[in-house]
Amino acid sequence: MKAFILSSSPRRHGNSALLAEAVRDGLVEAGHEADFVYADDVLSNFLRDCRQCRRADGSCAIEDNFGQVFLERFLPADGFITATPVYWYGSSAQMKAFFDRSFCYYAASYPGSGDVIQRMMGKRIGLVLASEETFPMVAAGIVSQMQEYTRYTRGTFAGVVHGIGNARGEVARDPNDPIGQARRFGETFFSRHASDYQIDTVRGGRVWG
Repeated sequence: MKAFILSSSPRRHGNSALLAEAVRDGLVEAGHEADFVYADDVLSNFLRDCRQCRRADGSCAIEDNFGQVFLERFLPADGFITATPVYWYGSSAQMKAFFDRSFCYYAASYPGSGDVIQRMMGKRIGLVLASEETFPMVAAGIVSQMQEYTRYTRGTFAGVVHGIGNARGEVARDPNDPIGQARRFGETFFSRHASDYQIDTVRGGRVWG
């Protein structure tokens, strides 16, 4: 299987980036393909008004690497894992911009939007977080956004890894071992149990048969 990993922190070796690298290592150890991207290498601009910005042939006029990465690396992936620090109780601007910019390609005004929509659907989704604060709900907004993105694209939300640290690399000192958790998350990403029940979901009386 192939996973696309987006490290959205502007700090190359920050805490969330270290966790994302551990997920990548776990995926590779399990025999999967892991495509790792730093958001700053892809994005130079936020989403604009496509009605004013789009080229005559329907392509995006923003000149950076997002279009190539989204179409040729994100869409073919079976799974998507995004990593972010907690900024003002939300994600990094780079992570938000990655989702926002995808609109240019699934909007009806893009010639290949139907194919893009089909290829966005059904992915397994994972989230990796780092924060200084340990308050349990510090990342609730980000988790909720990812859950809603997964629901909207009919994917499967595989889970969250959350490490605590402030100084660069400090997450490695978190006694809960989030780097180890992230590596194990990568190893089991495509096989780990994930459920999202509705009231009429048919299910047995036990989770672990």
